[in-house]
Order: sequence, then structure tokens, then C-alpha cells
Amino acid sequence: MFDLKTVNRFLPGRYRDRIDEAVETLSLLREIRDPRVLLSLGPSGVRGLVWKRGKQGVPSKVQASHSAHFDFTYPADHPEMQVLYQRAKQGQWDADMLPWQISVDPENPEVPLIPEDFIGWDDLHVAGIRLSDKERQRLLYSVTAWMLSQFLHGEQGALFAAAQVTEAVQFFDGKLYGATQVMDEGRHVEVFHRYLTQKLGKLYQVNDNLFVIIDALMADSRWDLKFLGMQIMVEGLALGAFGVVYKLTKEPLLKQLLKMVIQDEARHVHYGVLALRDHIKNELSESERQEREDWALEVALLMRNRFMAYEVFEEWAEGTMSREQWRQMVSRAPGMVQFRRVMFSRLIPNLREIGLMSPRILPRYEQAGLMQYFTGLAADKLSGEDLVRSLDSN
Repeated sequence: MFDLKTVNRFLPGRYRDRIDEAVETLSLLREIRDPRVLLSLGPSGVRGLVWKRGKQGVPSKVQASHSAHFDFTYPADHPEMQVLYQRAKQGQWDADMLPWQISVDPENPEVPLIPEDFIGWDDLHVAGIRLSDKERQRLLYSVTAWMLSQFLHGEQGALFAAAQVTEAVQFFDGKLYGATQVMDEGRHVEVFHRYLTQKLGKLYQVNDNLFVIIDALMADSRWDLKFLGMQIMVEGLALGAFGVVYKLTKEPLLKQLLKMVIQDEARHVHYGVLALRDHIKNELSESERQEREDWALEVALLMRNRFMAYEVFEEWAEGTMSREQWRQMVSRAPGMVQFRRVMFSRLIPNLREIGLMSPRILPRYEQAGLMQYFTGLAADKLSGEDLVRSLDSN
């Protein structure tokens, strides 16, 4: 009987890693049970995970298809979105107002980008990677640059998705709010790119799993799926991720940058909850609702796997430790455990609130270890200011 582990023992490390990557990709696609979800995510999975379109060094062209929803009567059709629109106008800010004059030394242990205990050093040591204090600071710098790079790439996806959703959304008040989000996302792209290039001097390519999600959202013609994917899934998880780095970093410019972005992102997720809550519960058939429920779970698992930082592995550990050992290290690393906990504490309550966590799907969330976040506050009950205060007080 064919035993992959036995065969792997006789292969050079680089071949074992390529096999591990292929097996991980296949297992991820095989876990998708609903054929409609596989049809939605499968082509993007091939482009991102197999062809690695996000890492080819050229602009990625994604065929977008959706209907623009015009309404020449200009109705006031969603009072809660009107309020959110007013808040968004009042909350606009200029990237130049941030304290860019602050000098940033990414390898200075006195002003760490992230704390030293973010990484599982014991796992690295057991695998044969022994680093000096200076090398540890450089690895922490690399991990921070990798995280912020993925934030930047996600914000570019959010910029394009917000523009599409503004065209496609059915609520006119939602279009007015959506215009403010397009501005927000453009500003976020500006500040993350500026910080990475001017202060850290390091920018990583887009992670393959993140590319898959962005590619799938851009190509899908259904406005509510674009909303679900970007406003609830990507923005919700990003909000949690931003909060972790905001809480942990001692670098003052990065902390102020994240504070401003968090307050914008809280509005974006709130917008997603308002737009989807009644639509999913009242406008969709049960079959359509179940498809979106399955789609949300698969994207949640993709996002969880997104934070394995294989791009950092290729730079620091490939050839010394296996890809599987790296994955185990990242899974156990204290900072990454906190990352996943906070991210999903922001996401799961919003899926519950919009009606995508029925008893039918709950066992799969339980199996994935995500049900512990089920009872948290949804985005319509938690403002950006509340989030920042809670992060500052803990």
C-alpha cells in the first residue's frame, strides 16, 4: 500500500515541501462539500494556489461580472445606513495627519514592532534554527512586514470590492455610504504602502490563500456574495487582526495608523451586517441561504490557513525545517494563537447576526474549533471607538 510519509523520508527536503504544499491544497479543496461553493471557489483556487497568479510579478487581470443597480427616484430607503453615512462623512481623515516624521527602526528591541514572545522560538530551536538576539529581531521584523503586507493586499481587494458593491447594492442609502468606503479603502492602501516602503523597507507578495478569496469575490456576479465575502469575511477578520497588532506594538506611528484604520473598518463591517441581515433572512430561498452559509465556512477556513506565513518560511527556514514543521510552529506560536482568537471573535458573531449559522452548519464550526466565539457582539453593537477603548483597557 502506498504510504506518502514513508516515501517522503527518502526525498530531499525541497521535494517533501512541494508535496506537502500540493497535499494541503488538495485537502482544502476536497473539504468543500457543496458543489456550488466548489464551482465558486474552485477556479480561483487553481489560479491562486496552483498557478500562483498573485506571485507572477505582473498585474493580475480578473474578469468581473455584475449588474449595476440604478434608481433614478433616489429613495431614502434605509434609515440605519443614513446614520452610518453621516458617521462616515464625519470620520474622514487625511493620511498626512499621521506622525510620519517618527523614525522607525524595525530591528530596535527597545521599540518592538511586535513582542518577542509572538513567535515559537522553542519549535524553531528543535527544528535546528538557532538565532542570535539580532537575528531574532530581524525575524520579528520579517513577520511584521509580512502581516502588514497582507493587510495592504487585502485593502486593495477591499477597494475594488467596495467600488463594485457601490454599483450593485440595492439600497440607495447604501450607495451613498459605499462611496465613503471606497475613499476609506484608498486611504488604507496609501497608509499601509507608505509605512511598508518608507518605514520598513520591505514588502511581501500577496499570500496565495488571500489571492484566492479576492479573485473569487471580484469574479462573482452576485452583489450579496461580494458583500458577504468582503464586508463580513475579509473586513471582519482584518478588524480583529488590526486590533491584535495595535494592542501589541510599541511603535507609535504604527499604533496611530492602526487606530485610525480600525475606526474605519468597524463602520465597514457594520455596513455589511445592515445590508445582509434582512436580505439573507427574508429575500433568499433556503437553498440560496445554505449555499452562502457553506461559502462563508469555506472562506473562514481559507482565512485561518492564510496565516501560516509560508512566504516568511521560504525566506528564513526552507531547507532547514520542513514546511510541516513550520506550519506546526505557526499554529502554536503565542502571537498567532492570539491572532486567530481575536480575528474569529470579530467574524463569528457577524455570521450569526446575518443568519448564516443555522443548526445545520454549527457542527462544522465546532469541528473547526470556532464555536467558542458564537456569543460575542456583532458589528452593529460595537463601534470603532468602543473597539479602540477595549484594546487600550486590556
